[in-house]
Amino acid sequence: MREPRTSEARNRLLATATRIFYAEGIHSVGIDRIVAEAQITRATLYRHFPGKEDLVVAYLTEVDQAIRAQVDKVAAAGLPPVEAARAIARGIADDIRSPGFRGCAFLNAATEYPDPAHPVHRVVMAHRRWFADTVAELLAEPAASRFVLLRDGAMASGCLTEPAAVGETFLLGVEALLRDQDRP
Repeated sequence: MREPRTSEARNRLLATATRIFYAEGIHSVGIDRIVAEAQITRATLYRHFPGKEDLVVAYLTEVDQAIRAQVDKVAAAGLPPVEAARAIARGIADDIRSPGFRGCAFLNAATEYPDPAHPVHRVVMAHRRWFADTVAELLAEPAASRFVLLRDGAMASGCLTEPAAVGETFLLGVEALLRDQDRP
């Protein structure tokens, strides 16, 4: 696979696509709008991304890298596993409560690209496997699976109802599963 070219135009294009795809959905946004808002030409777009699908994969890859960086920061703190899980949960709750929250970029993309063979769906599933594996390194089963399920529900609910309440409910759910994990 060829390394993506880095340029100001590519960065602006990706930032524009990221903002619009997350806020409005992927299929609902056309290339013409992204080109116009990024203030680039179509030729520039296609020089960096052969098609919209490639731009979507790049968008999700950027989101994945940002989430991994947040988790890496928690890991670098050297917390015990349960405390690391709590810190990750607090980060998720903070994201849910942030302005403009519109759910999980990966769950949103999965609804638009349900075909398991599609490159966008494969990026979604790779992120989900990484997240589930990361949580499983911190928590024993079934707590790890429950954590991921709680996270998915909170990410979906956080953009439909009161984000502060959803974030708090998510954190309470995580605390309950951590307590249950400690019981014989």
